[in-house]
Amino acid sequence: MQAKRLFYLITGFVSLGLGVVGVFLPVLPTTPFIILAAFCFSRSSERWHKWLLNNQEFGPALSDWERYGVIRLRAKLLASVLIAVSFTSMWIFAKVATALKLTLIGIGILVLIFIWTRPSVPKKSDLSTKTH
Repeated sequence: MQAKRLFYLITGFVSLGLGVVGVFLPVLPTTPFIILAAFCFSRSSERWHKWLLNNQEFGPALSDWERYGVIRLRAKLLASVLIAVSFTSMWIFAKVATALKLTLIGIGILVLIFIWTRPSVPKKSDLSTKTH
């Protein structure tokens, strides 16, 4: 196996693992890790890439992202609420330096900006030119 392919495969599995852990730990984001896993698997393992795209939980959102660059409104709202709750809890309860808290909140804001600047539905031209 090529070193590059092996790198993508290992990174895909690590990202998938972190994404699954993120389902249960609100401070760890799930979606970016699952998207990274899909990206890595698309370059290393057709089998694992297809498995992710066909996964009941992650598949529809990944397909939307890969086909159209879309994050559906429901996912945006859910992500926003979870980020707000997580970062508010961290601000109130975490016993860490204020600079670290501000850095994490800055990252959260950048993530929200990224999420909300993506389209929520595919463009009509994308629907007519790309197959499902």
